[in-house]
Amino acid sequence: MTKIQPPPQAEGAIQLESHQILMRPLVTEKGVHRATRNNQYAFQIHRDATKFDVKRAVEELFHVKVEKVRTQTRKGKIRRYRYRSGRTNDWKKAIVQLAEDDRIDFF
Repeated sequence: MTKIQPPPQAEGAIQLESHQILMRPLVTEKGVHRATRNNQYAFQIHRDATKFDVKRAVEELFHVKVEKVRTQTRKGKIRRYRYRSGRTNDWKKAIVQLAEDDRIDFF
């Protein structure tokens, strides 16, 4: 099995630091279930971050080995404020699967 190399950075592309890529962990009931059963953790990430950026950031910040990263862009919701309706911002989510012997403790 060959390893996939990260794509080269484009001219003028933004280079994010590890602490800028991972915005916050998503600690939900479903996420805790994933963490205990499948060793997968969910994070809200920067909208410009790629899978390779997320992998690098998680490995650097938590000192673990990442096996797989899946990302999805979530659409913002319609919210009402007084007599107007608006939208929350779109955001990006990453589900990171770690090696079997690695764990991340959020509590």
